[in-house]
Amino acid sequence: MSELASTNTESIALRLDDAGVSVDLPRPAHQGDQVQGVPYRPVEFRDDDLPAALERAASWLRSTQDWLGEPVDVIAIHLDYDDGEGKPYYDVKLLCNEEDLAGAPIAMRAHSAKAVSG
Repeated sequence: MSELASTNTESIALRLDDAGVSVDLPRPAHQGDQVQGVPYRPVEFRDDDLPAALERAASWLRSTQDWLGEPVDVIAIHLDYDDGEGKPYYDVKLLCNEEDLAGAPIAMRAHSAKAVSG
């Protein structure tokens, strides 16, 4: 659990996993893709086929946007390659706002709705 400060003296509880992202965040479906644990939260998609990695990134963005209820703040897109033997060649990273991946906008909307109805 983590807390998000709101505009008043109340705090809002967030359900986070060990990496600090929401337990409900859609995870990338492919085995080699991952949400990494650094402050700007790169979400990584690795593949020997660049279009496949980009398609999985787009699919993940769509499902995460649906879950979040608003566009995901993507700070940057980083493309790199790894020519090491036995490793996927392309490495696409979406550098995402960590508050979005923690589900903060969802918690803020729920808190606002509760305040209005309560």
